Amino acid sequence: MRFLPAILIVLASFAASAAAPEPALRVGSKRFTESYILGEVVAQAVRRAGGAATHAPGLGNTAILVQALTQGAIDVYPEYTGTISREILGTEENLSLAAIDARLRSRGLGASVPLGFSDSYAIGVRGDFARERGIAKVSDLARVPDIRLGFSHEFLGRRDGWPGLAAAYGLSALAPRGLDHGLAYEALAAGQVDAIDLYSTDAKIARYGIVVLEDDRAFFPRYDAVLLHRADVALRHPSAWRTVSSLAGRIDGATMIRLNAEAEIGKRPFADVAAGFLGGGAAGGAPRSLASALFAPDFGRLLVQHLALVFASLAAAVALGIPLGIAAARWRALAQPILVAAGLLQTVPALALLAFLIPVTGSIGLTPALLALFLYALLPIVRNTHAGLLGVPPGLRQAALALGLRDRDTLLRIELPIAAPTILAGVKVAAVINVGTATIAAFIGAGGFGERIAQGLALNDNVMLLAGAIPAAALALAVHGIFEGIERWMRRAPR
Repeated sequence: MRFLPAILIVLASFAASAAAPEPALRVGSKRFTESYILGEVVAQAVRRAGGAATHAPGLGNTAILVQALTQGAIDVYPEYTGTISREILGTEENLSLAAIDARLRSRGLGASVPLGFSDSYAIGVRGDFARERGIAKVSDLARVPDIRLGFSHEFLGRRDGWPGLAAAYGLSALAPRGLDHGLAYEALAAGQVDAIDLYSTDAKIARYGIVVLEDDRAFFPRYDAVLLHRADVALRHPSAWRTVSSLAGRIDGATMIRLNAEAEIGKRPFADVAAGFLGGGAAGGAPRSLASALFAPDFGRLLVQHLALVFASLAAAVALGIPLGIAAARWRALAQPILVAAGLLQTVPALALLAFLIPVTGSIGLTPALLALFLYALLPIVRNTHAGLLGVPPGLRQAALALGLRDRDTLLRIELPIAAPTILAGVKVAAVINVGTATIAAFIGAGGFGERIAQGLALNDNVMLLAGAIPAAALALAVHGIFEGIERWMRRAPR
């Protein structure tokens, strides 16, 4: 009987674990059309089966997604066998899916669920240019030194991209431009570039009459579409993973091209395209108008996310920036180091800072985005606090000293009230800057109106771009107007 309490505790823990709901499967995707669609297919399939799943779309390139997967920020995302072999495992071998999965296990990852199609990298050339120059193979590029290459930024840095291709074909003398994949086809059609990197399932290849060059030295490996996931995903999400596994072999090459066409040419939202494939959503039909895109069902969610990003980071910047500005004004030896440090943070490009903060914080989404916005908001607040306090007439401080006020009382009762309009102007600048910068946070899954901008770039969809840019701009004007009103009230109110 003495073991009865322990037995009851064990049984209770088993019962609790059995009753606990399965956590939501967190799905990620890269920032191009096909990955967006596949991420939506996986997430929607789980939800249709009664499970819980979230989709963080357009998180960036391979390195960011793998990092998010390794650190547990996401559970699964669509990937390709050639990318896993060359980019993630760093091998030139053409590995089978089973061999890839075995090698990933030491990293706590796995690869499975072959979706049924292959999407290889290729080089495409404008049709008229190919005919004029007699280009049919990748090796032919070596004899066209004036060709204008426009490659995606990820392709320019990948082992299985331009560096390896240039070495294999002797093309190092050529100098490609970096170009977003969503804009590449239109740039090619407009004659701004002569050749681009493309995916074999891209819907726009036939539409623009692009000649796909033969990989005559077999540089590119096979890129079979699979799911890259955490090794323990089936244990932590058993029901969801059974649903996800049922997607194996359901998407062939022709189907994937059709789905890409619905998004890129038909301008359908990725969620609608995925719903149509799974059988229950509208696929096809007329593209949405600007008004319907602006006030789509996701408007409220994106507005709340955007406001949370702006004002949470702004509150933290005010809490630290004003004390730093006071310190810089009170102790002149600290002024230069503090102002220089705050200024240097402004020189770091937003995307680079976000990419740096992902490994630092060990997560994607809200945490690194808030930290980046907080750092960007510091400079105007620190600088204006410093300038406002230095603008207080020295005679007032001397009068306060003569009246017997302590430094703390002088600061709170005289200096800060006089400097308040200048400090508030700095907070206003920081808030407006954060509204615009917060759109970049969508590229690491933090939400906000930047989600629409990222999708518009991926699809080269001007309506979707405007549906994200217009609310962000209106929000910036509204924030500016609110602070202007506060400043006018402060000027009228007695100090």
